[in-house]
Amino acid sequence: MKAISLIAVLLAGIALVYTTSDFPAWGDPESPASLHVSNLYIEQSYEKTHTPNVVTSVLADFRGFDTMFETIVVFTAAMACFFILRRSREECVLEHYYYRHIATGLVVRMPGACATPTQGAFEQIDSDWTPQDIVVSTVCRLLIPFMQIYAFYVLAHGHYSPGGGFQAGVVMAASYLLLALSHDLRFVIARFSERLMHILAAAGVTIYVGTGFIALTTGANFLDYGGLAGLLRMPLASGHSLGILLVETGVALTVCSALIMIFKLVSSQGTINEGL
Repeated sequence: MKAISLIAVLLAGIALVYTTSDFPAWGDPESPASLHVSNLYIEQSYEKTHTPNVVTSVLADFRGFDTMFETIVVFTAAMACFFILRRSREECVLEHYYYRHIATGLVVRMPGACATPTQGAFEQIDSDWTPQDIVVSTVCRLLIPFMQIYAFYVLAHGHYSPGGGFQAGVVMAASYLLLALSHDLRFVIARFSERLMHILAAAGVTIYVGTGFIALTTGANFLDYGGLAGLLRMPLASGHSLGILLVETGVALTVCSALIMIFKLVSSQGTINEGL
């Protein structure tokens, strides 16, 4: 089975390399993109989208459909990892599980015990547990709030800067990954449950697609943010800014939730219990 997979990957790689022979030369001013699309984006971006940043106008307006399906691909990848890797809660993966007595620090080993009695006098620790470094955990506690504030900043200024939902979602997810690395996986799950991750990932896609349908109800085209301006009786530029903020928020929710979901599944062999 592995040999067949390797052959399939090699054939796909060869096909991709072969198709590059049809690409225009790097920086070719006579390529179709340089003659038509790029000039349109640069010269008429603000006139057509009322967005003060060309990158954002391309990402969220000219290529709004493309970005929407990219978000759906991220959501689908996270769901595929969940259905392929997630193990049943009743399935014991390790032969032994370790628990520490909180008051005395005494560690006990329980063979084949899937239950995780984390409440009371004992707390579960990883089987390859090493003492937490107080310097690392303290620095992370100080750094993580600034990372999350910066993620919101990038999201809120997405229509004025090249940043946006993808970048904000990655920065926010990195803050939770840092929390897991400085403590353990269960510490993150207690603050960002598996159910919440699924809900937020689906909500992100719903917000993006819903913004497009709201524009349809006003008689505008799908994802034409000018429809929001008419619906809410605001200036056209404000309607575009609001529409881009909504879709970028949807992207950030899906990207952040999907990245954390994949990290938990891959690092714990599908148990989301322990292992980094």
